[in-house]
Amino acid sequence: MNEVNNKGAKSFLIEKLFMGMSLREYVKTLITPFNIAAGILILIAIPLVLIRYIKGIGSLGDASNDTPWSSLIGFNVLSVEALAAGGYTICSAVYIFRMKRYYPFVRAAILSAFIGYFTVVVALLIDLGRPWRLPYPMFYSFGVTSVMFLVGWLVSLYLLTQFLEFSPAILEWLNMKRLRNWVEKFAIGLTIMGITLAVLHQSALGGLFLIAPGKLHPLWYSPFLPVFFFISSIASGISMVILMSILSIRFFKDKIDYNFKEHLGELTISLGKAASVVLFTYFGLKIIGIAHGHNWNLLNTPYGYWFLVEIFVFVLLPCFLFLFGVRKKSVSLIRFTSIITIIGIIINRINVTIITFNWNLDERNYPGWKELLISVTIIVTAVLAFRWIVNRMPVLKEHPDYKRID
Repeated sequence: MNEVNNKGAKSFLIEKLFMGMSLREYVKTLITPFNIAAGILILIAIPLVLIRYIKGIGSLGDASNDTPWSSLIGFNVLSVEALAAGGYTICSAVYIFRMKRYYPFVRAAILSAFIGYFTVVVALLIDLGRPWRLPYPMFYSFGVTSVMFLVGWLVSLYLLTQFLEFSPAILEWLNMKRLRNWVEKFAIGLTIMGITLAVLHQSALGGLFLIAPGKLHPLWYSPFLPVFFFISSIASGISMVILMSILSIRFFKDKIDYNFKEHLGELTISLGKAASVVLFTYFGLKIIGIAHGHNWNLLNTPYGYWFLVEIFVFVLLPCFLFLFGVRKKSVSLIRFTSIITIIGIIINRINVTIITFNWNLDERNYPGWKELLISVTIIVTAVLAFRWIVNRMPVLKEHPDYKRID
């Protein structure tokens, strides 16, 4: 009996984890320039994280009471959470608005969102420190009037929801048909819960800065910040799905359905049209924000010039480029524009959290190389995790035993 069990375990390792290769063959496939660079980054970052826990957050950079936000917050938390919005955006289109043509994007979008939010948690644990105290404010000391309390609960619940939404792919990979079919029955309910949590969470991130009207520059501060964060996350999510489709075609050719490849251009054009509408809405709201705050005079200042670059170069320009790409049916232009949009969203989040936060101080502290290296390492690790899962599980194509019936 033990011998049979050992053979079964060995067969599982070879088939599921090593993709049918022996351990030696599998290790050989891991020796690539990207993996080597990623390994070096991780080996450098681990000691830095340990030093951070021993000596405090000040060991990574110049954080202070005046400049508390690090790149771990500005980039790995607020930017990545916006980029991970593709999960609820695509699920809304497919399951709520019945746009079934986008179904091939669903699992990849959910997976990228789940990994994105997981990296957010990792970055938070490094930035905030004392991870063993994480349950304390959530289960013992309820701060129901705190936006951070709301954000913490929403991230936790949404992360769990995303895992459950993606679990059918895991169960198909493990050949657990009965449990997979049972979980699939809750797909609509999980989608609705995920959308609700995502909308609340994205807007709560903007609400986090409503308590700092004197610290955030007036051009970026607005009572509409929760709306700004939510609308821009939709544009970000759509753009990430477009970019993800490019990378999937490039790096996962044998993992994609033929029908998906065949209709990818048409789907990309449709996503470009949606992104154009969302960006135009976002641009209009930003102008309303300036008018509401009576901040027109601040546009003729150095910060004002940078604000104009943000909204014209990274919001309005992509809006028209998406529109032009749709009219000309230029898939390549739409893909290029998605990259501009993603850069613009990252710039906006960094502007809010770092560049224009405490803008009126005489001395400003900015992220050091150590925390920047840790930030990059977290993202690289997330890419490795996404690649590992896609290479094994039915993410970009349907499992032959679980064909979808419309």
